[in-house]
Amino acid sequence: MWEQTGYDVRLDWGGEGVAALGRECAVLVVVDVLSFSTTTDLVVGRGGRVLPVRWRDERGVAQARAAGAVIAGEGAFTLRPSSVTEIPPGTLLALPSPNGATLCDAAAATGARVLAGCLRNASAVAAKAHELGGPVGLVAAGERWGVNMFGRGDTFGPLRPCVEDQMGAGAIAAALARHGLSLSPEAALAARSVDVTALASCVSGRELTEAGHGGDVGLAARLDVSDAAPVLNEGVLA
Repeated sequence: MWEQTGYDVRLDWGGEGVAALGRECAVLVVVDVLSFSTTTDLVVGRGGRVLPVRWRDERGVAQARAAGAVIAGEGAFTLRPSSVTEIPPGTLLALPSPNGATLCDAAAATGARVLAGCLRNASAVAAKAHELGGPVGLVAAGERWGVNMFGRGDTFGPLRPCVEDQMGAGAIAAALARHGLSLSPEAALAARSVDVTALASCVSGRELTEAGHGGDVGLAARLDVSDAAPVLNEGVLA
C-alpha cells in the first residue's frame, strides 16, 4: 500500500518517502526546489557537476575536497541558485544541503537510478526518467522543523510538506503523464497543483525574499526553461 503499487508514477515525501518508494521504484527523482535541485540544474546546465553531500557531514566534505571538488559555502558558490549562474563549465561543486543532497544519498542506497528535478527542468527530467524505465518515484523533499540553516543545532526534525516541492514534483508528474504513464492519486493531485506564481508568496518564498534573496525565488519559479536532467552516477549528478 505505501509503495502506491500499480501506478507508473508515485509520489511521497522526505526520507520516509525514499524508503517506501525505493522498495519498488526503478527511478527516484529528488525534488528540492528551494534550493538544492534548482542550484543543481543551473550547475549541470552550464556543463558542471554536483556532488551531493549530507548536511554537516564533515567526513563527506573532506572526501569531496580530496576528489577535487569546490565546496559550496567556502567561496563564491553556495546553495543559493543565484551564486552559480556564472559557474565555469567543468566545475565539480560539492553541495551540502539538509534536504536534497541528503535525500540523494539515501535514494542511491536503495539501488534506484536517482535524478534531481525542479520546476526549471521538469519536462527534461520526466523524459529522462521515462527513458530509464519505471516505476518512477517522485520524492518531494519538504522542509524539516527545527533545522537551522545558518547555525549549529539539530540536523533533523519532523517533516514539513511545502508548496514549492509539491509544485516541482507535480510539474514532473504532469510531464510524465504526457508520456502516457499512469499517475497515483498522490502524483495526480500534485500535477494539478502547479502554479508558479504561488512560489513567491508561499512560506519558503517569503522567507528567502525577506532575507534579501528574492532573485533565488525568481530563478526557481521558471518552468521548463532547462534541458538539464541531472542523473546520479558514482555519487555525482551530471
